[in-house]
Amino acid sequence: MLVLLLFWSCSSSRHVPDGSYLLDKVSININDSTNTFNEQEMSAYLRQVPNHKMLWSVKFRLGIYNMSGNDSTKWWNKWARKLGEAPVIFDSTLMEAGSEQLRKAMVNRGFLEATVTTDTLKDDRKKKIQVNYNLNAGEPHIINSIDYNFPDSLFRALVMSDSTSFPIQPGDPLDRNALDMQRELITMLLRNKGYYNFAKEFITFNADTTEGSKLVDLTMTLNPPYKNTSGSTELPSHEKYLIRNVRFITDYDAAKDETLQTYQASDTVYYKGMTILYGDNKYLRPSVLYENCFIQPGEEFRQSEVDRTYQAFSRFGILKFINIRFVPQGSIDNVGLLDAYVLLTPGKSQSVELQLEGTNSEGDLGMAASATYTHRNIAKGSETLTAKVRGAYESLSGDLDGLLHNRYMEYSLDLGLHFPKFKAPFLSDRFKRRINATSELNVSMSYQERPEYTRIISTAGWSYKWIYNKNRNRYVLTPIDINYVYLPESTNNFIDQIAPDNPLLRYSYEDHFIMRTGFTFYHSNKKTELPWNKSIQRDIYTIRANFEFAGNLLFAISNILEHRSNYREDPYKVFGIRYSQYVKLNSDFSFIRMLDYRNSLAFHVGFGIGYPYGNSYVLPFEKRFYGGGANGVRGWDVRTLGPGSYPGSNSVSDFINQCGDIRFDMSVEYRAKLFWVLELGAFIDAGNIWTIHNYSNQPGGLFRFNSFYKQLAAAYGLGLRFDFTYFLLRFDMGMKAHNPAMGQEPWPLIHPRWGRDSSFHFSIGYPF
Repeated sequence: MLVLLLFWSCSSSRHVPDGSYLLDKVSININDSTNTFNEQEMSAYLRQVPNHKMLWSVKFRLGIYNMSGNDSTKWWNKWARKLGEAPVIFDSTLMEAGSEQLRKAMVNRGFLEATVTTDTLKDDRKKKIQVNYNLNAGEPHIINSIDYNFPDSLFRALVMSDSTSFPIQPGDPLDRNALDMQRELITMLLRNKGYYNFAKEFITFNADTTEGSKLVDLTMTLNPPYKNTSGSTELPSHEKYLIRNVRFITDYDAAKDETLQTYQASDTVYYKGMTILYGDNKYLRPSVLYENCFIQPGEEFRQSEVDRTYQAFSRFGILKFINIRFVPQGSIDNVGLLDAYVLLTPGKSQSVELQLEGTNSEGDLGMAASATYTHRNIAKGSETLTAKVRGAYESLSGDLDGLLHNRYMEYSLDLGLHFPKFKAPFLSDRFKRRINATSELNVSMSYQERPEYTRIISTAGWSYKWIYNKNRNRYVLTPIDINYVYLPESTNNFIDQIAPDNPLLRYSYEDHFIMRTGFTFYHSNKKTELPWNKSIQRDIYTIRANFEFAGNLLFAISNILEHRSNYREDPYKVFGIRYSQYVKLNSDFSFIRMLDYRNSLAFHVGFGIGYPYGNSYVLPFEKRFYGGGANGVRGWDVRTLGPGSYPGSNSVSDFINQCGDIRFDMSVEYRAKLFWVLELGAFIDAGNIWTIHNYSNQPGGLFRFNSFYKQLAAAYGLGLRFDFTYFLLRFDMGMKAHNPAMGQEPWPLIHPRWGRDSSFHFSIGYPF
C-alpha cells in the first residue's frame, strides 16, 4: 500500500489541467544583515503554499487524491478525494498578494525600504512550477527620540509613571507591532485609573524622518475626546468615572426586548450597597454575589476589577452566561457616574449521566457500568456536588491455581464537593476575596477483588486550586489527604503462601494509613490560538512538578505521647495500623518545536524520587515508581522494566518487585499530521527506575552514581494517533533497543525478536 501511495505521489500532476502548473515548491530567500527575519516566520504571510509533505519529501495526501479517477460518482473516487488533498494549482495573483504581504510584514518591523521580488522555474513536461520569494530587508529605521504630547499635566503624570515598562525606547527599531503594544498598555493603564471611555484609538504616533537618514523622531499624542463620531465638538479632556450603583439581574434573558432600566424583578434585595434583582428563583445567596463582585459603589472604574469579576463568576457551574454592562448617568464636578449591571443567566442545576464500558484484556472480557449525579448549586452558592457509583467485572482465564479469585471485581463510590471560592477558617473575608482559588472536598471508597487479594480503599482529601496568567500557571495545594487501605485475613494467608520471606511484598499488602500534604505546580507558555491569527507558535514548553510528604505530623504526635527509640522494629500506629512516613518529588519537562503546521519534534525529560524514613522503611506501593507502559519506555509493558538490572519474571507475585524509589526517563518524538484525523509518530525512549535501599528481593535495583547510566533501557517505535480535537486516541508499538536486565539479551537492536522485544500500547492523549 505504501509503495502504491509513493508511486501516485510521484505522479503528482495527474489531476493538473493542461496549461496549468502544480505549485511544487516555494522557497523564501532572505537578505537581512540584522537577522531579524527567518523563513519559518515569513512563510505564514504566503497566500499559496504547496501540498503538504510528510517527512519533508512525500506528498502523502496528494498521493491519496491522485489514486482517484475522473469519474466523481464512484465511491472509491469520492473517498480518495475526501481523505486526500487536491493539487495546489499555481495562481500568479496569489503569488503577487503573498509578495505584498511579505513586504508589509518587513515594513511593520521597521524596515521601511524593504523590497520583495519573485521568480519562477517551470517544468512544462511535468507541469510543475517552483516559486522563489527574494526578500531584501535593507537597513531598519531607528527611533532617535520620543516626545510625548499630552492634553494636560495629569495625563502626563499618569502615563509617564510607568514609562520604564514601555515596549518602545530610543534606540529600538520603528516596529509598528511594538507601537500598537504601547497603545494597548497605556489604554489599560488609564482604564484602570477611572477613564472608562478611553480607547487606544485616542493614541496616535507621528514619525518624522530626515531624507537620507535612518533615524526617526517619534511623537506620541493623546488626542482629546469628542461628543460625537463626526468629531465636530471637541471636549477639553478625558473624563474620569465613578461607580454609582451596582445592580445584579439574576435571570437575565437576552432574547427579551427590555431595557436594563425597565427590568421588572420579582424581588429586590439590598445587600452591602448593592442591589440584587431576583427573578422567580433566588438560586444564589446575596452574600455569594457580593463576595464575587469586585466592582464596588463609590470607587473609580477599573478594568482590572471588571476582569476579576468575570473570572470569579466564570467558576460558577450554575451560570450559563455572564455579562457586565455600564450605563453612564451624567457627571458631578467633572467626574462621570456609571451604573454597573451584572447580568447572570442560570443553567441546569442537576444532571444524571450513565456510562457503560466494555473491556478486552488479552482475551479476558469484562464490563463496567457507572452512574454520576451532579448538582451545581447544592447550597445556593454554586457549590457543585458530584456523586459517582461504579461497578466493574472481568472474567480471568489461564492458570489461576493458588489464587484467591478467578475474577476481577470492583465497586466504588466517589463523592466530591466543589466550592468556587477559597474556604478556610480563621481568615478574613477580605483576604478570601483576594485569593483567586477554588476549594474541593473529595471522599471515596472502593472494594476490589483481584486474583491475589481483596482490599478496601478509603480516601478523603481537601485541596485548593489556583489558575493564573490565562491558564498558563496552575497550582494545587492539598493540606490534607488521607488514604486508608484494609486487607482481610484471607489476603494475608495468601501472601504467607506465595512470598513468606518477601518483606517488600508483605508490606505492600498490609493494612496501611497515609496522611499526606502535597503541592502541584504546572506552567506552560502555550498561547491561546485565535482564529484570525495565522502565525504558528514555534516553541512550546511545559513544566510539571509535584511535591508531597506524609506522616510527619503523626510522627511528632506519636513521639510526644509515646516516645520509642526502637520505632523501626516496633513502629508507631494509628487506629492499630502502621502509618507511612516519606517525602516524594516528581517532575517533568517537555518541549515541542513546531517545524511547520503539520510537523513537530517533541522532547521530554522526567525525574522523580521518593524517600521513606522515620516510621517507614519502604514507600507505599501506590507511591512507588514503575517503568514501561504507554507513558514510559514504550518497548516494555507497564510494570515490566527495572528496577535497575533486575530481571522480572512477569508473574503475579513478581510485579510487586518491579517498582522503585527513583525514576528517570527521556524521550524524543517526531509527530506528523497525515490526513483526516490521522497522525504518525516516531519515537525513541530511554530510562529506568531504581531503589534507594538495597532490597534483597530486588537484586540489581540499587541506584549507583557510577553505574546507573549503564542501566538505562532504550526503545524505539512507531505510533498511529487519531486526533478528534477534543481527545486523542494513541496506538504505539515499541521495540527494545537496549535491555539492562541481567541474563537477557542486552542489545535487541542488533538481534531483534518480535515476540520477545515488542510491546503494543493503547492510550488517550499524547505521552507528554
